[in-house]
Amino acid sequence: MGLHLDWSNEQEKLEIPDNWIEKLEELLQLAGEAEGMDRGEVALTFTDDEGIHALNKEYRGIDRPTDVLSFAMQDDGVEELDIVFEVESEDEPDPISGMLGDIIISVDRAVAQSEEYGHSIEREIGFLFVHGFLHLIGYDHGDEQSESEMTAKQEQVLLKAGLTR
Repeated sequence: MGLHLDWSNEQEKLEIPDNWIEKLEELLQLAGEAEGMDRGEVALTFTDDEGIHALNKEYRGIDRPTDVLSFAMQDDGVEELDIVFEVESEDEPDPISGMLGDIIISVDRAVAQSEEYGHSIEREIGFLFVHGFLHLIGYDHGDEQSESEMTAKQEQVLLKAGLTR
């Protein structure tokens, strides 16, 4: 099956070039490889501040836009995914068992942050995508140690893909 990226664009402010999607697919493969994952599907949606604000308010109770949201299909992370794949029947595969979850990126936030940090929009979207992917597989940054671990993993993947600051 492999790792698969399914994406959609629900914003009109920025065209999403094909080479960005190719780079995001590469990032997915690199991040999956770094985490020992070789199967699963990620749904990526590009939206604007208005769209992500509504989702952030509805699902997290936070009344403001954010840069990226992740909605994991498997709440227990990688361990549960391994179990799901082992019990999947070849005759009747469960269509959602391989679904890791959804990542939503605000293009408005990505553009603003790329300007603020002084790097390309492609690098910022790549960073947000890898960040979202790590959330899908169970990583969090609720304390300093876990934030440091997550940041190091993100930077390692981005470096391998050539998306440096």
